[in-house]
Amino acid sequence: MTKLSEGRLKNVFNLLEDIKVFTLERLVSSLSCSIPTARLKLKQWGAHTSYNQNGRYYAMSTVPRFDNNGLWHYEDIYFSRYGNLKSTIVQLVDRSPSGLIGKEIGALVRLDPRSFLHHFCNAGGIQREKTKGVYVYFSDNPVTYKQQRKSRSKVAHPAGGILSEADAVVILSALIKHHGICLEEIMALPEIRMHKISSAAIRDFLKRNGLVKKTSTTKP
Repeated sequence: MTKLSEGRLKNVFNLLEDIKVFTLERLVSSLSCSIPTARLKLKQWGAHTSYNQNGRYYAMSTVPRFDNNGLWHYEDIYFSRYGNLKSTIVQLVDRSPSGLIGKEIGALVRLDPRSFLHHFCNAGGIQREKTKGVYVYFSDNPVTYKQQRKSRSKVAHPAGGILSEADAVVILSALIKHHGICLEEIMALPEIRMHKISSAAIRDFLKRNGLVKKTSTTKP
């Protein structure tokens, strides 16, 4: 096997940074190497693997600009600082103040929850309970679970009134579509006004789920 020079490796690394995301085939072609060698380089470079698209895409460790939930996307290719989809969901659920329902998880990871959640109902790190006819995913850590369960009991009666599942999904979708907007900007959105969601209910929802806008220098 021909040894790859440092100069060649650096040039390819820079190229892959510039194109943002790439496939294993692209790396093999760029390095003119075998698949095992390419996989070794991915590991050495700490490259991230997409959690959708069957894990087919990669991004150099320097490329993703992860948001507060540890997620980043490039067009329709999604990445997580936590790794694959299972690990990502476990972390999102564990970090949530009041657990997450399927639609909330789907909105966060930008995937239809019906396509994957049934695989994770007994996954290590999370547990599922039916509350008022809806499955809620909680952390399986006893201390975290107790706090989440207590907070979840208040979800149906937030400070600004009752917030339905549908309203929660509308808010999450708006935050994803208009990343970084503040409460006043959320209130001005047509979809929020159409559903007549109060500012108090939105403020309470953002606070409970750790989605309050923070000052950040991170580039999109």
